[in-house]
Amino acid sequence: GAPSCSGSRSLPFEFERGRSESSGDEDDDDEDDEEEEVEEEEMGGDTRARFGTDDGELDSDDDRERMINLAELTPYILCSICKGYFIDATTITECLHTFCKSCIVRHFYYSNRCPKCNIVVHQTQPLYNIRLDRQLQDIVYKLVVNLEEREKKQMHDFYKERGLEVPKPAVPQPVPPSRGRPRKVLGSVFRIPPELDISILLEFIGANEGTGNFKPLEKKFVRVSGEATIGHVEKFLRRKMDLDPACQVDIICGDHLLEHYQTLREIRQVIGESAVQDGLLVLHYGLVVSPL
Repeated sequence: GAPSCSGSRSLPFEFERGRSESSGDEDDDDEDDEEEEVEEEEMGGDTRARFGTDDGELDSDDDRERMINLAELTPYILCSICKGYFIDATTITECLHTFCKSCIVRHFYYSNRCPKCNIVVHQTQPLYNIRLDRQLQDIVYKLVVNLEEREKKQMHDFYKERGLEVPKPAVPQPVPPSRGRPRKVLGSVFRIPPELDISILLEFIGANEGTGNFKPLEKKFVRVSGEATIGHVEKFLRRKMDLDPACQVDIICGDHLLEHYQTLREIRQVIGESAVQDGLLVLHYGLVVSPL
């Protein structure tokens, strides 16, 4: 008779031979060929059964995806300053901490350090070292339903209520094809004109009694043109501190009481390195009551 399949090799499933035992006088080669063909069919069916290709038992990608609650991602898309979702997400290049653009710009009016890790972002111009993170902002808009639409509506209403023209969204400019390896260009959020070549540090040394109430200077790091005079610095202080006209402002550099007509470039050249600290021209100012 024909050799038994279970004796010749083991299969995952048993199958019935399509030939009777009485056909043992047929050619052995024909029997072997038929058995191999039946075995291949069984193996194929077994493979489909194991992987679920016939009846759809194979898990799809959608079935394997895990639903994530938005609360799990909230710590990564919230601004630590305003405690809201990122709007115009802006990252500090020194430490890679991210905030809303308006929040971090306002923070740099008072400090040149990162509000999260306290690292010095830049000695004089921390706005140099921040970059818009458009990819992160796109992720936030996709995660939080209707956030982008609400922000656009609020911005539109803000400008309309004040009779201002609503700014148009920036359109990305096409990059011309270039040969060789493409270069990634990083652009700063703000660009400062090169003519603003003098950085000054304004240090308050006190006020005499009778000078009245005044607001503390919010921003002590200022970048100005070297052609600006001490008179310009005094006007800046009066406006920012809301000083009374009767209050006199004395501005000192080192041991020198400065005159209104002196320019900042001249002061830096004449007084020299003793007037400079970490690349900053240090000016001290005090408030006194003008004599009658």
